[in-house]
Amino acid sequence: MKTILVVGNGMVGYKFCEKFVAKEESKQFKLIVFGEEPRPAYDRVHLSEFFENQDAKALEMAPAEWYAENGIDLIVDERVADINRTNKSITTAKDREFSYDYLVLATGSSAFVPPIKGVEKEGVFVYRTIEDLEGMLAYAAKLKAKNPNAKAAVLGGGLLGLEAGKAVMDMGLEPHIVEFAPKLMPRQLDSRSSQVLQLKLESIGLNIHLSKATNQILGDDGYITGMEFGEDDVLDVEMLVISAGIRPRDELGKNSGLEVGVRGGIVVDNKMQTSDSNIYAIGEIALYNQMIYGLVAPGYDMAGIAVEQIIGKTEALMPAAIDMSTKLKLIGVDVASFGEPFMPATKGHSIIFENKTQHLYKRINVSLDGKKLLGGILVGDASDYSMLHQIYLNGMPIPEDASQLILPASEGSAFGSAMDLPDDAVICSCEAVTKGNVCCSVLEDGNETMKSVAKATKATTGCGGCKPMVADLIKESLKTLGKTVKERLCEHFDYSRQELFDLAKLKGLTDYDTLLDEVGTGNGCEVCKPAVAAIFASLYNETANRQETIQDTNDRYLANIQRNGTYSVVPRVAGGEITPKQLMAIGRIAQKYDLYTKITGGQRIDMFGAKLHELPLIWEELIEEGFETGQAYGKSLRTVKSCVGSTWCRYGMDESVSFAVEIENRYKGIRSPHKFKGGVSGCIRECAEARGKDFGFIAVEGGWNVYVGGNGGATPKHALLLAEKVDKETAIKYVDRFIMFYIKTAQPLQRTAPWLEKLEGGITYLQNVVINDSLGINKDLDDEMQALVDSYVCEWKEAVETPEIRERYTHFVNSEETDNNIEFVSLRDQKMPKEWA
Repeated sequence: MKTILVVGNGMVGYKFCEKFVAKEESKQFKLIVFGEEPRPAYDRVHLSEFFENQDAKALEMAPAEWYAENGIDLIVDERVADINRTNKSITTAKDREFSYDYLVLATGSSAFVPPIKGVEKEGVFVYRTIEDLEGMLAYAAKLKAKNPNAKAAVLGGGLLGLEAGKAVMDMGLEPHIVEFAPKLMPRQLDSRSSQVLQLKLESIGLNIHLSKATNQILGDDGYITGMEFGEDDVLDVEMLVISAGIRPRDELGKNSGLEVGVRGGIVVDNKMQTSDSNIYAIGEIALYNQMIYGLVAPGYDMAGIAVEQIIGKTEALMPAAIDMSTKLKLIGVDVASFGEPFMPATKGHSIIFENKTQHLYKRINVSLDGKKLLGGILVGDASDYSMLHQIYLNGMPIPEDASQLILPASEGSAFGSAMDLPDDAVICSCEAVTKGNVCCSVLEDGNETMKSVAKATKATTGCGGCKPMVADLIKESLKTLGKTVKERLCEHFDYSRQELFDLAKLKGLTDYDTLLDEVGTGNGCEVCKPAVAAIFASLYNETANRQETIQDTNDRYLANIQRNGTYSVVPRVAGGEITPKQLMAIGRIAQKYDLYTKITGGQRIDMFGAKLHELPLIWEELIEEGFETGQAYGKSLRTVKSCVGSTWCRYGMDESVSFAVEIENRYKGIRSPHKFKGGVSGCIRECAEARGKDFGFIAVEGGWNVYVGGNGGATPKHALLLAEKVDKETAIKYVDRFIMFYIKTAQPLQRTAPWLEKLEGGITYLQNVVINDSLGINKDLDDEMQALVDSYVCEWKEAVETPEIRERYTHFVNSEETDNNIEFVSLRDQKMPKEWA
């Protein structure tokens, strides 16, 4: 068998392996992969998500077992140090030698560190690997322990720099972006779109410093204390993240005599071959057309070409022109560019729509005759990117008035249907999946769901930006087959969640078995049971204790299960306001039961490590101290975050804490399709982050502004303005109706942000419903909300005081013994679950 060695196990190296094992010819080769990092390939595009849960496994492209199952030898934590082209062998840093027939270099790039005086100081990091992020987290924790208001800077205002800025914010440090150019993202955005992006980023807390050339990094005793840009121009910071660009990791090729570019990168042809025909280079190490392509999609294409060439399909060639179009979500802000984003006047005309109050900028470039779309830029709202990109790629005709493509009044009507695209239109650029591939998967192979189409074609499995268009193609393809396209909850209910909600209400059904008998089939499943439980809770404010067999684990035991089988307990602390007596009570109870404690992002105290049998005992003591369940385990209201408002703050326009307490107590216990959160800020400085919540109130001159449809998490979304300058009673009334309308019409596990995005007519339609009563249902919404508010029951108290419910809290059905297999280890004077073997 011939041997292929792949040096580099990043995203592109992994993609080579994946494409290779899919070929029948792969059985004729032995494949060995070398990774310098201590883990298999992971998704570097979504690296900032590591700060969500610090779970490296969640970013894995495939586990180590996948390589073994596909006959691939994966060698991690071992750097390849040398290539002997004469002997066709490589030597690793551990002095091991491996021979090859074909060598694939996929070593990618490293972070470029400018030669700035003092760059070696402690507290200076690059933003490239999981290990880099772990180092940043540890250092930030030390800084915050000394100074809660510590500052950190990011050197670089490009794509990676802004991602690093988000990372700094997530670590709780005051973030500063320092950019040499006079605008952010200078390679992707024009000056006006960059200004809009800057305004948006500044509104959410980033401090932007443009046209700054860093002369030196300041600091005593080897630690960074600041950045000096010029005489009397100093930025005091205690941490610096360098994200100033990338450099190809081409040292192996250079040292072995392969042809390299003047500014780095191993020169390749359209076969991905280097100057040595037995050696290929792919990804950010490859210099193709005198360019290094820093996007994942071209790297995946290169991997595919290299595979085809090695197995003998030499007709497969890399196209001469590479599409550098891209769509990203930076810190919750949509940014996209396609085609030629910068258009000289001699080549075409630009049409621009700008709304700085909404942080929106849209620019399209059209040919001089007005018949072709040549490129564009989108900031703040890139929902039209997929269709605009396809129009550009396929040279499709555009409206006589091209402005219809971007003006809000058009509401997308100028686009037509996704089915109008040619079959060879590439829908998923990450995996090179065409419209024809998607449609054939539905029409010929019988795949009728997003999940099955994704499994068959790999569409949507990359960055995920193509999901809306793939969903449209699936839906339209099913219609051509004469099939009714409808949202059904699962195979046991041929109804959507909204239809089931209405059926349960009209028929007066109050339990799962009866609903299944009357309008369903079979025995139910793990999809419909929790969804129906949520419906009953929303209709009748039924607690999770009544029908425990249809609840998920967290709701069943009224606590969040953790990775070692213990539970966390989170009592409600409305508005974040807590008395010293209550604080001491939580400390006493946590100490008594040896619980790990942590302040949550929602201004509450989380207590981890409770064993199942301890839960009622802990709740009993908390209830005695005046606490009640905080529903941290439920698809219900979590918290209403508040700043200190006019009670203490000199900027406060109104009393935000009292308002937050009132609102949290109003909506506590209300179940919904997904969890929801609120915020109340006492002024437009927005310290409570109300616009990052499902609903939020911000005090302004003349009353309160009301925002809805925001959320944080993996896909952050800023809430939209529902009403402005209204009094408190009116603000509550509008949010009452918003929540009830959402509860009635959303899909299971659909948060308010995607629900509002998919709501036909969007925020304008919602305003007509909840403010102008366009559907004539506002009295019903008001009455239904009040009924839920009036019927609140604390589930912890119910469980503690009801013997048959309390009996559920045992580890074993037939024994009173506790689980002795749970192990902990120490962590900063507390404890954490022991790692699994």
